[in-house]
Amino acid sequence: MRGIRHWVWVTISVLLATATQAGDPPACKEVRFADIGWTDITATTAITARILDGIGYRPRVEVLSVPITYLSLKNKDVDVFLGNWMPTMEGDRQPYIKDGSVAIVGANLTGAKYTLAVPDYLYEEGLHSFGDILRFKEVLGGKIYGLEPGNDGNRVALQMIHDGRDGLKGFNLVESSEQGMLAELDRAIRRKQAIVFLGWEPHPMNQKYAIRYLDDPENTFGPDNGGATIFTNVRAGYLDECPNIGRLLRQLKFSLPIEDHVMGSILFDGVEPARAAQDWLRTNPTIWQGWLENVLSFDGAPAAESLSASLGLQEDPGGLAGWFAGHRVPVGASLEAGVSWATHHGQFIFDAISIGSAGLLNGLTALLLWFPPLVLVGLFAFGAYGLHRSIGLALFIILSLLLVLDLGYWQATVETLALVFAATFSCVVVGVPMGIAAAHRPWLYQMLRPILDLMQTIPTFVYLIPTLVLFGLGAVPGLISTVIFAIPAPIRLTHLGITSVPEPLREAGLAFGATPRQLLFKVELPFALPTIMAGITQCIMLSLSMVVIAALVGADGLGKPVVRALNSVNVAMGFEAGLAIVVLAIILDRVCKRPEPRSKRT
Repeated sequence: MRGIRHWVWVTISVLLATATQAGDPPACKEVRFADIGWTDITATTAITARILDGIGYRPRVEVLSVPITYLSLKNKDVDVFLGNWMPTMEGDRQPYIKDGSVAIVGANLTGAKYTLAVPDYLYEEGLHSFGDILRFKEVLGGKIYGLEPGNDGNRVALQMIHDGRDGLKGFNLVESSEQGMLAELDRAIRRKQAIVFLGWEPHPMNQKYAIRYLDDPENTFGPDNGGATIFTNVRAGYLDECPNIGRLLRQLKFSLPIEDHVMGSILFDGVEPARAAQDWLRTNPTIWQGWLENVLSFDGAPAAESLSASLGLQEDPGGLAGWFAGHRVPVGASLEAGVSWATHHGQFIFDAISIGSAGLLNGLTALLLWFPPLVLVGLFAFGAYGLHRSIGLALFIILSLLLVLDLGYWQATVETLALVFAATFSCVVVGVPMGIAAAHRPWLYQMLRPILDLMQTIPTFVYLIPTLVLFGLGAVPGLISTVIFAIPAPIRLTHLGITSVPEPLREAGLAFGATPRQLLFKVELPFALPTIMAGITQCIMLSLSMVVIAALVGADGLGKPVVRALNSVNVAMGFEAGLAIVVLAIILDRVCKRPEPRSKRT
C-alpha cells in the first residue's frame, strides 16, 4: 500500500514539474500582432515576430490604423500591439483601458520624441518654437506636413490649427503617410526650402538629415517638448491565457540604437522587415538572451536555445534555388536608381510639369469655388437639361448636390470635380490623338499595347511611389497618377472606333477626292464618335475611382475624409463622404452619356 502511495506521489510530482516547464496551451500558438505602418513599429513587431517564430509559435501581423487596432484588441481579433505612443495616443487608448478590454503590459521604449520639427537651416533662421511658425507662414506656404489621415499626431496638429493656437489659424495640414512626408522632407532639404513637419525619434531621419525639434512651451505633444514613451498593449485576459508569451512581452525592452539600426535597414537599404529583424538578431544575441530569460519555446524547451538554433539554420538555401536567391534580377533596384537619377538631374523638367499641372488644377478649383454653391448647382442642372432634355435628371442633380452641400462636403466635392476634370482633359488631349495615330499605324499600336496592359493591370498604389518622389506631396502627384491610370481607356477606345470604320465608307470618301485630313474629320471621327465618347466617359469614371488613393499623397477632395474616417473608425464621416462620391459618380455618368435620339425617347 505504501509502495502504491509512493508511486502516486512520484507521478504527481513529475506531472507538476512537466506542467511548470511546458509552454503555452495550443490556443496560444498563433500570435496576432497589429502593425500601424510606422517603420519603428514595423521594426519592433518584426523582431518580436521573428523571435516567436524561432521558438515555435506562429506569428501573424495585420497592418491596421491606430483606432482600428484598439477596436480589434477589444474584439479579440488582435492579441498584441507594440506601438502605443504616449501621450499622443491617450485619446485612442483610454476608452478601452477604462472598459477593461485592453491591458497595458509595460513600456518597451523610453526616451522617444514626437513633435514638430524643421531642417537645421530653417532653425538657424529663427524658427525655434511653435510660436515662431506664424512669422514664416509665407515661405512655408501655410503648410505643415503630417502623416496619414486619422493619425494621433495629425489630430493634435489639426486641433492646434482649429483653435488658432500660436497663430496657426489658416494653416493647412498636408496629410499623406510616413513615406510621403519623408519624400517631401528630402525634396525640401535638397532645395533648401522651408518645411515644418511631424518628426519623431527613434527614426533614421534623425541620422540622415540635419533636423531640429521645435520648442513647445505648452507641451502640446507631450512633456519635455514632445517626449514620449512606447507601451506594449494586449487584449484583455491574454497574459493569463498565454503566460509564457506574457513573460517575453514583459521583458521586451528596446532602445533608440536598436530601432534606428533596424529601421535604417528597412527604409534606406531596402531590406524586408523580416530579414532586417533576423540580421539584427543574429548579430546581437547578448541583448535578446535577456529578453528570453525564463521563457520557453512552444514545446517547452529553453527559448534562448531554440532561437539560437533557428537563427543558425536560417541560412540561404543551396543548389539552384540558392543561386537564384543570390542572383536576383535588379528590376526594382534599377527602377529606383532611374527615379533617383531623374530626381537629381532632371528635376527642372518635373518642376515644369508640376507647375503646369498645379496651375491647371488650382485654376479650375478656384473657378468652380468662385461661383456661389447654389448658382453652381443651378448651372449644372441647366447644362444637364440642355444636353439631355430631361427634367428628372435636372431635378436629381439639384437634390443630390443640395444634399452634398447640407452634409458639409461642398468644397471637397468641388476639389474632387476639379481633379476629375483636369485628369480627363489631360487624358483626352493626349489619349485621343495617340489612339488616332495608333489606328493609322498598326506597328505603333503593337508597341503601345503591352504598355497599356501594364498601365491598366499594375496596382494603382504603385503609381504613387515614383510620382510622389518626383513631384512631392499635394494634388500634382494625385493628378499624374490618375492620368496614368485612366489614359489607356481613351487610347484603346479611340483606336477601336477608328479601326471599326467600314472599309466601303473609307473608299467612298476617297472616291470623292477626300484628303487624309478630310477623311479623318468628315468620315472616320464622326463614325467613331460614340466609341470615343464611351472612352471619355470611362476615363471620367476611372479618374473618380482614384479619388481615395490620391488622398494618400496629399490631394484634397472627398478622398481625404474617407481615409480619415477609415483610420479613425468614424462610420458617420465615412458614409457621408462615400455618399458624396457616389452622388458625383452618378451625376457624371448620366451627364456624360450620349443623348438618345428623340425618336427613341418618344
